[in-house]
Amino acid sequence: MDRYVIVCLLKGEILKFHNSLVEDICLNFKVKRQKLPAHFTIKAPFETDKINQIELILEKFMLDKYKEKILVNGFNHFRSDVVFMKVSLCDKALDIHDSFIKELKKISWLTWKNHEGESNNKIFHCTLVSGLKDNKFYPIWEYVNNYTANFHSYFDNISILKWEDRKWVTYKQFYFK
Repeated sequence: MDRYVIVCLLKGEILKFHNSLVEDICLNFKVKRQKLPAHFTIKAPFETDKINQIELILEKFMLDKYKEKILVNGFNHFRSDVVFMKVSLCDKALDIHDSFIKELKKISWLTWKNHEGESNNKIFHCTLVSGLKDNKFYPIWEYVNNYTANFHSYFDNISILKWEDRKWVTYKQFYFK
């Protein structure tokens, strides 16, 4: 079985800012770089040999959907081991996200954790660094708060990434109109 994750890949100025800030953090604080590009997660990693079922759902789902606005604004953290940029979806983007989750939940073999699913159970974010120890978290938290993250963009894709050769690679991207 192969391992996959479903995300919205963030591009343009957000991607450039994310890459630069992650590089600075990893270099200055001697921490490991995460293995995913700039994104917000739609469905956390899962294993399957039936990815074609999800591809078919996506092909049909994307036919009548249009890209919708998102805002990447500021920073936050989970506990003291994950630092991220905050991602806010407009109401229409939230509706699209939740509609897609409902379609995925029709797949009987796909499992879900408490923090996954519809938007009311989820904190949308774009991770900068994770797996931190306390002695790294506080200096990194102070460091990122010297920056301003304020980007308008779009929820314009749903992408499937696949775990290959100890890294995530883009398996297939589906774009909204």
